Amino acid sequence: MSLMKSVCLAAAVALVWTASTGVAPGWAAPKLEKAKSATKGKRHGAPALGTGPSVGTDGLPTFDTAARFALVVDYNSGAVLLDKNADQRMPTASMSKIMTAYQVYLYLKAGKAKLDDELPVSEDAWRTGGSKMFVPYPGQVKVSDLLRGMIVQSGNDACVVLAEGLAGSTTAFVAQMNETAQKLGLTNSHFADVDGLPDPDHYMSPRDLVTLSEHLITDFPQFYKIESEKDFTFNGIKQGNRNPLLYKDLGADGIKTGHTDEAGYGLVGSAIRNGRRIIFVISGLPSGKARAQESERVLDWAYRAFEDVIVAHKGVSIDNAPVWLGDKETVSVATERDVAMTVPRGVHKNLKVKAIYDGQIKAPVTAGQKVGVLHVEFGDAAPVDYPLVATASVTKLGPVARAAASIAGYIWEQKH
Repeated sequence: MSLMKSVCLAAAVALVWTASTGVAPGWAAPKLEKAKSATKGKRHGAPALGTGPSVGTDGLPTFDTAARFALVVDYNSGAVLLDKNADQRMPTASMSKIMTAYQVYLYLKAGKAKLDDELPVSEDAWRTGGSKMFVPYPGQVKVSDLLRGMIVQSGNDACVVLAEGLAGSTTAFVAQMNETAQKLGLTNSHFADVDGLPDPDHYMSPRDLVTLSEHLITDFPQFYKIESEKDFTFNGIKQGNRNPLLYKDLGADGIKTGHTDEAGYGLVGSAIRNGRRIIFVISGLPSGKARAQESERVLDWAYRAFEDVIVAHKGVSIDNAPVWLGDKETVSVATERDVAMTVPRGVHKNLKVKAIYDGQIKAPVTAGQKVGVLHVEFGDAAPVDYPLVATASVTKLGPVARAAASIAGYIWEQKH
């Protein structure tokens, strides 16, 4: 077992925030510092999902895991709390069925399939090895049942029926999976089959699994709820979900387990408590019992050791920026979305936030116009900038008023 130091406490845009207060208990908003103009070379915008910068400062919370691969990410902020071989390619077993499900959801979204469509069962699908939902041959099965057979029961046969019925063949469906992976930025993933059965050309990295899971939750919330179903009965056979977290009061609502002799036991897990979602991957464990114990430990640690704080709320005024030659002297500015940051519990007072404007703001100004950035710093973590926009419009003064303002400005400069 190796001692892994928690990493990546950089700020990132909050994708979801449903807590009633919107801030951590006892947290006071960081004092806003002001700067006159933007500094060249600063990074703008939030980091990509699950890819925030890393730090290894002494004193950060640590976690000791037996998993060969591990990645823990705060979904709200994008902060990476734990990274153990997160960018290494690994056999994924049934965890790659998350991509199979995502691809099916794309068909449903595009109107190319419906939940009550019935797909034919081929002999190849019926004979597929490994875990099964036990599709009938010959026969037809509804897409809605096949999805539950694939997700809840981890049926390899369900995957094949879906692929053949929607794309014409598993080969064509796999090609679509690889194309989708590229579009989603999964740089360490390649699929060779639809069910995750062992193949040297079938692999993903823990980071890609988290990124895919974030997209699954964000892009298809109406279908994601299937991941939390504890059991499913088909053809008279009831099977339980293999995700051990679903059977405990931990806030878990997904996502997918996996196991082969090559991959060991793994889990892509997700839970949400008080509006804060944690997504994690652990893999390479020696048994189902070890997977259950380690997944619960990981989740408990992520919630106990860290907290989310809201740095800014979407559309809520942060500052009044001066406007040159406008019919109003200032304009209110705000961020375009909620900005959250994940930090170790009890150290949120170390946050530093300041508004940096793109030089002098000149009228006219339109509502929604970018005028600067909100610059967020925490300890040794890489700072992150978020766009600041005007919340209202400011019209330009007429010729006479502009002349008077220019003269007044000239006199002021001469005196100072």
